[in-house]
Amino acid sequence: MQVNNDFLPLSTLPASLQTVAQSAWQRLVEALAQADNVAEMTQQELPSSSWQGLSEARREALARVLSISTFVVDSLARYPHWLTELDVAGELDANPGREALENWLNESLERIDDEEGMQRVIRRFRRQRMLGIIWRDLNRVPNHAMWDTATAVSELAELCLEAALSWLEQFYATRWGTPAPRKDGMPQRLVILGMGKLGAGELNLSSDIDLIFAFPEKGETQGGRKPLEHQEYFTKLGQKLIAALDAMTADGFAFRVDMRLRPLGDGGPLVGSFAMLSSYYQDQGREWERYAMLKARPVAGDVDAGHELLAGLRPFVYRRYLDFGAIESLRELKAMINREVKRKGMQSNIKLGPGGIREVEFVVQAFQLIRGGRDTELQVTSLKTALNRLPELGLLPQAVVDELLPDYAFLRDIEHALQALEDRQTQTLPIDDSDRERVAFAMGHEDWSGLMAQLDEVRERVRQHFDAVIADPEDDVDEANDASQLGLAQWRLMWRGELDADEAIAHLTEAGFHEPEKALKRLQSLYHSRQVQSMQRIGFERLDALMPLLLDAVASNDAPDTALVRVQPLIEAVLRRTAYLALLRENPHALEHLMHLCAASPWIAEQLSRYPILLDELLTPETLYTPADKARLADELRQTLNRLPEDDEEAQLEALRVFKHAKTLHVAASDVAGTRHLMKVSDYLTFIAEVILDAVLAMAWKHITRKHGVPEGVNASEAEFLIIGYGKLGGIELGYSSDLDLVFLHDSDGKGATDGPRPIDTTMFFTRLGQRIIHLLTAVTPAGSLYEVDMRLRPSGNSGLLVTSLKAFADYQHQNAWTWEHQALVRARVVAGSGLLAEKFGSLRGDILSRQRDNAALRDEVVKMRQKMRDHLGSKATSDTFNVKHDAGGMVDIEFLCQYAVLALANQTPALLTYSDNVRILESLTESGYLPFDEAERLREAYLAYRSATHRAALTGEKTRSDGEEFSRQREIVTALWQRFLEPPMANDL
Repeated sequence: MQVNNDFLPLSTLPASLQTVAQSAWQRLVEALAQADNVAEMTQQELPSSSWQGLSEARREALARVLSISTFVVDSLARYPHWLTELDVAGELDANPGREALENWLNESLERIDDEEGMQRVIRRFRRQRMLGIIWRDLNRVPNHAMWDTATAVSELAELCLEAALSWLEQFYATRWGTPAPRKDGMPQRLVILGMGKLGAGELNLSSDIDLIFAFPEKGETQGGRKPLEHQEYFTKLGQKLIAALDAMTADGFAFRVDMRLRPLGDGGPLVGSFAMLSSYYQDQGREWERYAMLKARPVAGDVDAGHELLAGLRPFVYRRYLDFGAIESLRELKAMINREVKRKGMQSNIKLGPGGIREVEFVVQAFQLIRGGRDTELQVTSLKTALNRLPELGLLPQAVVDELLPDYAFLRDIEHALQALEDRQTQTLPIDDSDRERVAFAMGHEDWSGLMAQLDEVRERVRQHFDAVIADPEDDVDEANDASQLGLAQWRLMWRGELDADEAIAHLTEAGFHEPEKALKRLQSLYHSRQVQSMQRIGFERLDALMPLLLDAVASNDAPDTALVRVQPLIEAVLRRTAYLALLRENPHALEHLMHLCAASPWIAEQLSRYPILLDELLTPETLYTPADKARLADELRQTLNRLPEDDEEAQLEALRVFKHAKTLHVAASDVAGTRHLMKVSDYLTFIAEVILDAVLAMAWKHITRKHGVPEGVNASEAEFLIIGYGKLGGIELGYSSDLDLVFLHDSDGKGATDGPRPIDTTMFFTRLGQRIIHLLTAVTPAGSLYEVDMRLRPSGNSGLLVTSLKAFADYQHQNAWTWEHQALVRARVVAGSGLLAEKFGSLRGDILSRQRDNAALRDEVVKMRQKMRDHLGSKATSDTFNVKHDAGGMVDIEFLCQYAVLALANQTPALLTYSDNVRILESLTESGYLPFDEAERLREAYLAYRSATHRAALTGEKTRSDGEEFSRQREIVTALWQRFLEPPMANDL
């Protein structure tokens, strides 16, 4: 034996661990001597000689590892030559590539012809790889982090699973045969889903591996001694695979296998067909199984089929709506764990104890369960990846993630240090002094107390972040309520009818209700309604938990009677969609915003009742009261649609409708909060319509070209088509319930046909494109429709073609259009479509509007059309109210004045053609010297006052009529200008 006791640099270790390392070294010296004797007999290189060649740095690293890990000592004592093998291969410094590891294992298995030999090879392969992994982890080799250790162990487990499965399939092929192909001719193999940390690719050093076995289709095996049903074949194969990894032999085990996450656990079949699994999760899947399936990932066998299976199960795991009910389940699961921790005295367990590993996982998985269906970026198995994506989605502040990630890594590093001691699955802090010293040293601390001080800080931070996400919202509300307010306990008693009427009315009066008797009657009617009494248990529990919080929020509003009346229909609307009850219950601040908005606007209350999915928007007040500009809207919509399959038009259309309603709600919220100027409200509503029209045009173009191809000479990649907005859309003056006045144009000569699988002539192609656009805009889904569409302003109105060529449009406007159609063209502009065609339309519009006109004849036509509208839409002569839109002196008079001015003067002043909105047309008239500044400003103020009234009426449910006095000053201004410029015989040109 050539290696002496001075070989190991013990002085690099803490004094308390030098004895541990010395003892381990003596054991290895004996093992090396024994190995030398064997090597001499077989004429191999002496292991002790190869050890002697280790560098000083390697010896220091060896001393460190021997002082900490009994597993490493045991492994080297059995296989002394492994150390130099790992050193020569570079495995002590870096994990070998996956392909290299796979080749090593497969080459070793090729020579094996019995199960015992296969199990021996896999166990030794796993032990040797773990020796390298632990070495790198404990020595903190450069650029090595906890995540690298977790990835290496996960990859090792996957390689062992695949190698064992492939060997067993081949070994038993002559006896059992092979599975019949699928209906599409593809071969079948066992599908192995990794769950838990294996699915996440984040195994710890001594993890169990949680698995689910599946197979695609039923049938019988072929080529064996006798055919087996696939269920039997895959069950036998699964049993053999478990034994290949889990069975304890003279070489130990490879990986402990846990199959309890499969349907029905230990009582269910070991393997299930895709159809069986799909049926089970759809009909019987429980909340904790959704939680478990977050981590599911195909890790061996038929990986492609595994992805197919998980795609089918995705709706079970990820709800399309925001599923705050998941928090309840996680809270219950955490409470159960806490009880178990307390019962077994496991507070020192760094996984399950307070502030431990599981709490970080719960924080991340709560967001995945709640939002993963909508924010598909969260549909990942890796905790690290999901956690890093939370800030960009606005779900957690970056500062919180910057604390949680290193704290989680620290906890996992301690876990690895504990497990490196003896390759044992444990997360419990040691009580033995020697083990404590070893773990502290592994973690870079001089003593145990220093490590515990850092651990306490980490666990406290983790617990705070966990509580912020998972804690019961009632705790926050009770803390916020001061002594003068009713507590949640009283509201709960009132909701349940456990207070007598006098006491309940007194409480409601104290809370600020002006009509407490009516409020109490409303609550009693709701509680005893058939809808509530027939609710399923979980739904009623959610309602029962929500109502005290809701009543507390109602009472906090300035108008509690109004707030209760308006919010009750919403609660009734979601009694069968209890995820929304959970959403409101879990977010008391959302309740506050709900009360504020409903009390301010019955329109908002109605929208929320019709489309409860909009409740999601209440969760982010920083965007709720800040509508997005057009660029941000387009970006958000693009991201939303990109998350959906390109061929799933139904899902895309639903997403468009939700987007439209949500963004309109943002505008309304900012409107009632007074944070947006009137013109900005219309701007934002118009931006929403424009980005939706862009998306709808793109969807319709793809749909039609996929089916029919494109006409000759037309670029397939861009819609060579224009959507022209008229009226309020063209004038950038949309209201909350405005329809869209549209005209469709193309620039083709109409000749020829399309080049697709189902060719149609060019005229029909553009007609169907227009029809498709209208269908997408007006079709009704659970989220309502996008817009009502009015096409009557196209050439020849309802009797004309749905889609017109630019040339035909120009001919019509020059030769056949009525004056009122040219008036309408003043407010026309391109809102979606080809940029090149838009330039052509702009030139055409300018040519038509700027042609020389007989101003007297023009004035007569404008006045005649205005009189028809007043007769048809205005107030009766006997009425003492004023219709701000249609009566004389109202909003339409101003619009007609602007249109007349453009038609009369644009041939002399091209600047009047620049804008399509009335306010900027008035500004252009002033800048051009046609209208004095003070008159233009009074006209502008009158116009904005009228528009403000129409917006307010839409939000409050009032009519666009006022008493005769409210707008008397504005009417006088408008009427005077109308008479001056348009009423003969005194009319003069502007």
